[in-house]
Amino acid sequence: MLISRKIRICLTIILLGVVTTMQAQSTSIPAFPASPDPDRVVLNVTPELSNSVAISWRTCDTVKTGFAEIMPVTADPKETKNASRHSAKTEAFKLQNISVSYHSVSINNLVPNTTYMYRVGTGNHWSEWFHVKTASKSQDKVSFIYFGDVQVGIKPYWSRVIRQAYAKMPDANLVLYAGDIVNRGFNDHEWGELFYGGNFIHSMIPAMVSPGNHEHADNAKGENELTTLWRPQFNLPENGPAGLEETCYYSDVQGVRFISLNSQAIWFGGDLMEKQKTWLHSILKNNPNKWTCIVFHHPVYSIKANRDNTNMREQFQPIFDQYKVDLVLQGHDHAYARGMKNVPTPNKGQVSNTMYVVSMSGSKMYEENKQDWMDKTGGHIQLYQLITIEGNKLIYKSYTATGSLFDSFMLKKGRSGKNKLQDLPRSERF
Repeated sequence: MLISRKIRICLTIILLGVVTTMQAQSTSIPAFPASPDPDRVVLNVTPELSNSVAISWRTCDTVKTGFAEIMPVTADPKETKNASRHSAKTEAFKLQNISVSYHSVSINNLVPNTTYMYRVGTGNHWSEWFHVKTASKSQDKVSFIYFGDVQVGIKPYWSRVIRQAYAKMPDANLVLYAGDIVNRGFNDHEWGELFYGGNFIHSMIPAMVSPGNHEHADNAKGENELTTLWRPQFNLPENGPAGLEETCYYSDVQGVRFISLNSQAIWFGGDLMEKQKTWLHSILKNNPNKWTCIVFHHPVYSIKANRDNTNMREQFQPIFDQYKVDLVLQGHDHAYARGMKNVPTPNKGQVSNTMYVVSMSGSKMYEENKQDWMDKTGGHIQLYQLITIEGNKLIYKSYTATGSLFDSFMLKKGRSGKNKLQDLPRSERF
């Protein structure tokens, strides 16, 4: 059968397109390439969010310097010429076929409870101006978002989750990630999907990220190590134990002490686990805040059958009990459960003071394995959690990706620091 010249030309163009696509895939061309313009702009938590901000961002490797400009928010664009300029730390970063520059800056001595505007960049290449409000020095209401594992389906499925959460709580003081933020910690494409999904939200709400097992991998020596992307692309507090910088740390926000533990190091045991125990004792013993919230990856009580994180339960739950920790937020098991009333305690008949929660936000799902400690469970459902703490009350609400209320409760703190649990009706009122 004869094929016309026009059809042959069309077929040739199609084949050339297929070949070009295959060549691009074979050479692993980055799907989220860096440019001279700042991207992946992240506002990070600091040890004290009332008077400081910590910012990190990425550019292509031809950019050797970076700056942040900041000032109290103004409605007059001409006034931005009065913004103060702060030099960033710039470091060259290479991983496989990727060569970029990462920039980070911390700005201190800010005024509490004040809205600022900032931008980052250099020369003719700057980000847009972002707004950020410093925390108050008093124990005002604290609002925050909590995500369980993102990990899989980041761009197609998780993007809607973070955007739903932001739409319901745009004034959140911070956002917490309970590890396994990506599936392969050394895969820049997956981090690109995360920052694509979160976009400007990451630039306006301080992030408290805690690493999971998928942010780690075995190196050539067989040693399990944190991805080399972690520290360049975040700018987190270094107030934790030596050897666990920017993975084990804490931040105080308006009467709440937020703590990140590196549960991967705890899972392996050894010196890095012992360091975290000693450090945790010290910051809980000397804690001036009314409330304490701890985030980490491997659950004290697992949802998935045949999983048992004994080091977390045997070594760290007694510390949570001793200091009456209020809320423990976890990931790893890709289903939902929370419990307090039936959590085992050292003294028979005593009710736990700590609410334990496991949740997920990505598209990788497990069946929940119902157990006695669970007050509420769920499986095969994308969730995000919005939490507020005001005075003696903590109100927790878990929503589905469609915005429907899935679970809610209140903790009311008594004079002795003991929490009373109350399940809330299925209402959209916060």
